Amino acid sequence: MGEEHHNHPPPPVQAPPAGPPPPNLALSRGPVWHPAEQLSQLHYCIHSNPSWPVAILLGFQHYIVMLGTTVLIATTLVPAMGGDHGDKARVIQSLLFMSGLNTLLQTWFGSRLPTVMGGSFAFLLPVLSIINDYTDRTFPSEHERFIYTIRTIQGSLIVSSFVNIFLGFSKTWGNLTRLFSPIIIVPLVCVAGLGLFARGFPLVANCVQIGLPMLILLVITQQYLKRLHHAALQVLERFALLLCIAVIWAFAAILTVAGAYNTAKSQTQVSCRTDRSYLMSSAPWIKVPYPFQWGTPIFRASHVFGMMGAALVSSAESTGAFFAAARLSGATPPPAHVLSRSIGMQGIGMLLEGIFGSIVGTTVSVENVGLLGLTHIGSRRVVQISCGFMIFFSIFGKFGAFFASIPLPIFAAIYCVLFGIVAATGISFIQFANTNSIRNIYVLGLTLFLAISIPQYFVMNTAPDGHGPVRTGGGWFNDILNTIFSSAPTVAIIVGTLVDNTLEGKQTAVDRGLPWWGPFQNRKGDVRNDEFYRLPLRINEYMPTRFL
Repeated sequence: MGEEHHNHPPPPVQAPPAGPPPPNLALSRGPVWHPAEQLSQLHYCIHSNPSWPVAILLGFQHYIVMLGTTVLIATTLVPAMGGDHGDKARVIQSLLFMSGLNTLLQTWFGSRLPTVMGGSFAFLLPVLSIINDYTDRTFPSEHERFIYTIRTIQGSLIVSSFVNIFLGFSKTWGNLTRLFSPIIIVPLVCVAGLGLFARGFPLVANCVQIGLPMLILLVITQQYLKRLHHAALQVLERFALLLCIAVIWAFAAILTVAGAYNTAKSQTQVSCRTDRSYLMSSAPWIKVPYPFQWGTPIFRASHVFGMMGAALVSSAESTGAFFAAARLSGATPPPAHVLSRSIGMQGIGMLLEGIFGSIVGTTVSVENVGLLGLTHIGSRRVVQISCGFMIFFSIFGKFGAFFASIPLPIFAAIYCVLFGIVAATGISFIQFANTNSIRNIYVLGLTLFLAISIPQYFVMNTAPDGHGPVRTGGGWFNDILNTIFSSAPTVAIIVGTLVDNTLEGKQTAVDRGLPWWGPFQNRKGDVRNDEFYRLPLRINEYMPTRFL
């Protein structure tokens, strides 16, 4: 018999006892907040209004905030033009009057956003170029040199205003903004605040005795003391800025009277003392700005081209501020046709500024946009009420000079907070794009860095007389390039639009946030566009859409 072979199966392997499932690491990273197109913590949005007493007080607060830039521009330019303290007071009155008028035009017929229009530092270089051309000329008096210079500025403003009028009403600017995406909006809005850092702590340090206490007191009062009692919440959240200004202004007056700065340097005395502006003594009691108040405008081609560059820069700066204001007032991002309309209206405002004799053009006041976020109130009516204060104090000069004599370091401390809010608002737009995309990170980083670094190079290499690093044989060409590349928002638009649309633009449309962004750029792409941006008095129903 043959031997039998039995193939027995191997014994089954016992599975290890079941243990707890491996931890899901995603659960340990905290909650996830979904993108929110509108901020939920606003007390009043763009078309809701607080009570009239609250609205009037908030409007006065907007007037006080924009006053610092107005005084700083006049203080910088008027003495260089040959003007005295009386001329400076009248220039401030003209700037305030035009700011009030242009703000009304913008909130009624332009962007319809709660934005204050104030003097723009973008016009500083072309104005300094005009001043420099007349430095070596002989005039009967310094006042005559001031008058001749401001008449030349008038002519340049009038001609350059047509740049914005054309860009706006031809819809060229709106077609440019259609190329934007959230990846471009982030650095554009960020540098609208961060690009103004020189007007923050560097000016605070000019008089740290009052600037630093103002900054610390504002943060503590507005953010911490309001939590002590529910009754103080709304009062301090809305009006802490006015309270802090009153306290620190009184403190500065006490130091001035006590002689704390009697032996200080002249620059320190100008920044710290409350009696060195000489506005109260030199401002007229009543003066109504009127067309051609300084005389017939003077038109010179070499100066007009430089001012055209500033007009282009003011459009870029306003665009970044419009997006920030829309977010902080509870509105959707402004559509392309609204941006075109607003830039065109800004050009009309610049034309009026040339006619009325302003020394610079206007742009959206970034500090007032930050105030929307600080107070949680984005009401359009509040900003329109502030126009009443601007126009009133521009006519009754003594009253306006009283508030204009607030030391500039107090305003600089306020800017440290308000500019930071605008910059952080720009960061919030990144939620609508893919933040895990290396391509997006590259575009964001390159645009943000160059938008800060390039203007800093131009500012550092600009002489006190306005001559920048571009120094070719053509002065007008130098003024255009030096002005454009000294503006952080303008550089952000140039670099961001170019890189974002050429670096795998179509293949990464979803990562760039275009599905969210696209509907807002069409007139009827989102039902809320008409709610926020339609013109008053049912004008939309009577005008052809190509003019809206």
